[in-house]
Amino acid sequence: MKIAILLPYKENFSPDYPGAVSLFVYETSKISKFKKNITVFGNTRLKKKFPIKYKNIEIRNKVFGSQTRFYVNKFIELEKINCSSIVEVHNRPSYIKILSSNLKNKILTLFFHNDPLSMEGSKTINERKEILKTCYKIIFNSNWSKKRFLEGLENKFVNSNKLLICHQSAKKGNISLISRKKKWVTFVGKLNKAKGYDIFAKSIRIVLKNNPDWRAKIIGDEKREKILLNHKNADILGFQKHNKVINIFKKTSIAVACSRWEEPFGRTSLEASANGCAVIITDKGGLSETVTNAKILKKLNAKELQKTINFLIKNNGQRKNLQKLSIKNFYLTHKFVSKNIDRYRLEKLSFVKTFNLKSSPKNLRILHITNFNERLDGRLFFNTGRRINNGFIRLGHSVLGFSDRDIQKYYKSFNDIKGAKSLNDKLKKTCYNYKPDLIMLGHADLISADQIQELRDDYPNVRFGQWFLDPLNKKGPDYERNKLRLLDKINKVDATFTTTSPKVLGFLPKNDRNFFIPNPSDPSFETLNNFNKSCNVDVFFALSHGVHRGVLKSGKTDDRINFIEKLRELTTDVKFDVYGLGKVQPIWADHYFKTISNAKMGLNLSRGDAIKYYSSDRITQIIGNGLVCLIDEKTQYRDFFSDREMVFYKSISDLSEKILRISKDEKLRKSIAKKGKEKYTKYFNSKLVAQFIIEKTLGIEKKNKYLWHN
Repeated sequence: MKIAILLPYKENFSPDYPGAVSLFVYETSKISKFKKNITVFGNTRLKKKFPIKYKNIEIRNKVFGSQTRFYVNKFIELEKINCSSIVEVHNRPSYIKILSSNLKNKILTLFFHNDPLSMEGSKTINERKEILKTCYKIIFNSNWSKKRFLEGLENKFVNSNKLLICHQSAKKGNISLISRKKKWVTFVGKLNKAKGYDIFAKSIRIVLKNNPDWRAKIIGDEKREKILLNHKNADILGFQKHNKVINIFKKTSIAVACSRWEEPFGRTSLEASANGCAVIITDKGGLSETVTNAKILKKLNAKELQKTINFLIKNNGQRKNLQKLSIKNFYLTHKFVSKNIDRYRLEKLSFVKTFNLKSSPKNLRILHITNFNERLDGRLFFNTGRRINNGFIRLGHSVLGFSDRDIQKYYKSFNDIKGAKSLNDKLKKTCYNYKPDLIMLGHADLISADQIQELRDDYPNVRFGQWFLDPLNKKGPDYERNKLRLLDKINKVDATFTTTSPKVLGFLPKNDRNFFIPNPSDPSFETLNNFNKSCNVDVFFALSHGVHRGVLKSGKTDDRINFIEKLRELTTDVKFDVYGLGKVQPIWADHYFKTISNAKMGLNLSRGDAIKYYSSDRITQIIGNGLVCLIDEKTQYRDFFSDREMVFYKSISDLSEKILRISKDEKLRKSIAKKGKEKYTKYFNSKLVAQFIIEKTLGIEKKNKYLWHN
């Protein structure tokens, strides 16, 4: 994995005159686990560079137009040759738009080292929304900077996985430094009012006058402001190389960072703390995030600063204790911060890397969007959606059920006739709060494809899948409508699962992301063992005119009614128990299970012509409860079951003969039913189906293939 780091234009990547960004990039990159893969791109005229892989982008003196634009375009040319996986842009949001339009399919990450609202390319709300849409990650040097970026944005962005905090870092000193401290008060930074240097200058004169054995060390310069400090014990050292600044901090007893302006972070206080100084800061911007232990000025004026410095000078024990705590509790080391950066780099590949294992992942958060039929008072509790849901839970995952049809029904209004707008809005809020690893959709027709794409943009590491149970045979019910329902989001999800073999569905995209799943059994649903007892009914069959309707629709008929009537005519002296025909209403829930508990055989008959592997969930209810399953051989279930486990028929007459034979042979009936249930519940259960769904959605390939996966 190649990583390209693009510095701001004219950021000197040199130990001779480095900026804060260059120091940060160098210190974290040289110990990164990806250090061999990193190339830093920048522009400097200084000959000496930091000793890691660096490419200087030369800018001719006479460049027409924007030199910055020329700089970025030159980087784009180089990057097209370099072909990095990740491009990290530091402190220049304006570069992102140019890069995203010229470097397609690149992982772009933006690091903010300053106030986002003060920088070109991120000042406006729309600019920041565009950055959120374009970048894989946006990394801030402080929580304060992140809050600034979020000003004016909707709540959904506040907890976005794209937004990370990665503080700057420093090398932690040894506790032995405390014994070598000199009587120095040090100020490092621009010598201007924004940094509070005028306040420091005014207060330190009095401090040094009252404490003649102490000295002040002032490091920095400022060409635009002249703030005079004349005192024999004040050493104004001007700009110093970074290593010399660190050496001064190692000897310094008290360090002051008294900024007036909202510091996005504050390197002075960070490095002072890392080297055991007793640090005095103002509570501005992200300054308080740079230290674990410090004196924070209650008021920003010379009198208050003078009072605080004097307190630390006079109270030797408290000063040394603060120095010790500064080192002891310091954690923003180069190693710590570098690991945080590497963690984000790995995150993009983490699903592939972590889940390319022999075993399935554990402890996922799964948002399962399907119709849990809460509004129907338990009538449709025993459905496939709940079986799959149970499988997810039995695997040890956290599962949040999102009942789309119920939500849509409850949230309808004059302004939202179908409830779809409210449903999609609620889904966004749910993802924001729950932060799922996997989103699985089952017949979630009112969740729009655009909404799924928006979620993919907001949560790039989340995987999406969909399952579909309805018939897809051309002569079956609602073929065109079902086809469109399945295809609606198929290009937005990582995997699609159907209870029909994808190999016979010519309308599916030509890829390897479509899979067959059987209707799963569930040990909490399929609790009967009819093969263990005598039963009064030979053949059970039930149909309905729609599960949500619940009752027969007058004048409606289908091919199954004709099939059943002919079968009954042919098969005399056999007891049929049939529901959903004539004036006999369909049966549901507990009534259904009590009824089938008295049946020897169940007819697994679906509407339309038989198609490879398709069956409604009645197959599970029949075979899973210990009834002999009667099934059309054109479903090709012989790929999974033998004649000793299921009864396959070629025609109505063939079926009639087999029913008659089994009804008169209790030993044969019980043997087929028992073996059928044992195999189905072992290989086609909800836990295995759920595991298969997860693995295929995450792209895991296992050597031990599932019985139904071929």
